[in-house]
Amino acid sequence: MIDYRIKTKDNFNEKVGELVSMLEHSREVTLSEISNLNQIELDYLENESSNSIGSLLSHIASIEYVHQVISFENRDLTKDEYLKWGTALELGDKAREVIRNHSIDYYLDELSQVRENTLTYLKSFKDIWLFEENKWGNGVSYNNYYLWFHVMEDEINHRGQIRTIKRLLGNR
Repeated sequence: MIDYRIKTKDNFNEKVGELVSMLEHSREVTLSEISNLNQIELDYLENESSNSIGSLLSHIASIEYVHQVISFENRDLTKDEYLKWGTALELGDKAREVIRNHSIDYYLDELSQVRENTLTYLKSFKDIWLFEENKWGNGVSYNNYYLWFHVMEDEINHRGQIRTIKRLLGNR
């Protein structure tokens, strides 16, 4: 059952726990949207430039993984990590070709493993970490709070796309 309250989660600092509550709520709603989809639905492409639900789910996992690396380890992806996550991160033609033929369990496992790592890391941070600042290569400042807000924002955005694809599937 989805909890519709934002509250501090046990074993986390107060603000970090609230962030975790929001991340978990966003994920629970996403999971409720996709849990009963089959492989044909996960691979469905409306046209030659659209994304499948499966590729969007892999993208959600990849965005979270990248933000783990940036915020928890203060680095960019390695070449090996980019080989693993780059296609899902960028989507497009290559994703349409290679992110397919997976069951819902594959995507659920991918999302779960990445989230498990996120929660493990977040347990070790104090609230002040959320406000620590860094700069992108172009000199624009950001903080860790923004990075994790973006993880939620990205998932919610793509969940909207998933809902649209599901409506299209109903009209086939």
